[in-house]
Amino acid sequence: MAKAVTDNEFEKEVLNSPIPVLVDFWAPWCGPCRAVGPVIEDLGNEYEGRVAVLKMNVDDNPATAGNYNIRSIPTLMLFKNGRVVEQVVGAVSKNSLKDLIEQKGLAG
Repeated sequence: MAKAVTDNEFEKEVLNSPIPVLVDFWAPWCGPCRAVGPVIEDLGNEYEGRVAVLKMNVDDNPATAGNYNIRSIPTLMLFKNGRVVEQVVGAVSKNSLKDLIEQKGLAG
């Protein structure tokens, strides 16, 4: 399951996470974001304990979205050791995201 994260929790949940983190920057009014939502949920279940899968509503959390120059949504960012290791903009398939996680060696 993908957990919602806020600006206030971002440092603890993402930057200081002991495991890699996939963050889905999204908004409820965004059609492609809604299309990717079930994929994000599936990945959260599949990688539980190995990769944290989080969702951040950019409307409710503008500070973090601004810090990472989020201009289009959905934007998916992979973090490892507090740093962005990959970024994908737009709706992508589950297999594409799994390949990305596996290629970066993030699934433990």
